[in-house]
Amino acid sequence: MQKRHLTKDLEVSALGLGCMGMSEFYGPRDDAQSLEVLHRAVESGLDFLDTSDMYGPFHNEELIGRFLKETVQPVKIATKFGIVRQPGAYERHLDNSPAYARRAVEGSLKRLGIERIDLYYVHRVNPDEPVEETMAGLAGLVKEGKIGHIGLCEVSAATLRRAHAVHPVSALQTEYSLWTRGVEDEILPACRELGVGFVPYSPLGRGFLTGAYSDPGKLAEGDFRAMLPRFRDAALASNLRIADLVRERAAAKGCTPAQLALAWLLAQGEDIVPIPGTKRLRYLEDNLGALDIAFSASELAALDCDLAALPVAGARYTAEGMKGVEV
Repeated sequence: MQKRHLTKDLEVSALGLGCMGMSEFYGPRDDAQSLEVLHRAVESGLDFLDTSDMYGPFHNEELIGRFLKETVQPVKIATKFGIVRQPGAYERHLDNSPAYARRAVEGSLKRLGIERIDLYYVHRVNPDEPVEETMAGLAGLVKEGKIGHIGLCEVSAATLRRAHAVHPVSALQTEYSLWTRGVEDEILPACRELGVGFVPYSPLGRGFLTGAYSDPGKLAEGDFRAMLPRFRDAALASNLRIADLVRERAAAKGCTPAQLALAWLLAQGEDIVPIPGTKRLRYLEDNLGALDIAFSASELAALDCDLAALPVAGARYTAEGMKGVEV
């Protein structure tokens, strides 16, 4: 397995595994199937698992905790706090206070069954709470050995700099893919200026870039993509041109659309570690194949040129989902 450094003392596999969909948002869950995927992932050399206390809520961390009791393979755990939800509800509020962070990390440690979280993210930044106070609280948890590294999610370059001035930020996680590239303007340059690793979530566009989701009416009950603006009506019809382009380029490259999309991200820099999520073995194996795909400079330039002619229609989230998103 190829390795990459998010920061100088945090080395992880070049691909991670996003575990959110094992618990909710993408249809029914199947713990036995998910555990099988987790075992196969680490057997393949993947050692970077991404979860959050709000996935479930709590179920995903509990599932990862079950897996950690079953495996002897060394893994690094990234989890998050700051989004507060009630079970069965999509509505949320944000709490970044140091007091809540302490309660949240204790809960995560207990559910995961570990003594130290390798990477602890602020899941969404509350604009009403100074990020400096949040970072100071997290710095205390680092000193106590409860967390190894601090991360931020979906923040602006300005917020990243403010946070990093209080305590080093090791990784920034934000949506980034062939159809979500806003981070390239300011966020990625700021990360590289500060030595902060970048972790793209939804690197396959929530599965859209694989070409598998052309009709929201065919999504499983409870699949939240059906309410996302990019997956609806006229926006979906327009965006299908992007999926078609990815499919055509993948065919010419001799790989699958998922492999092309992930390999493109990996080619954007050695400081980038995508975390594609899946709860199915065949998709895991497909994603791992991206590590064998390489692009020439001319291939990357041609793909960028063609994508620039296909603007993305629709917002990434609903208004509720955009709470705390700065980019």
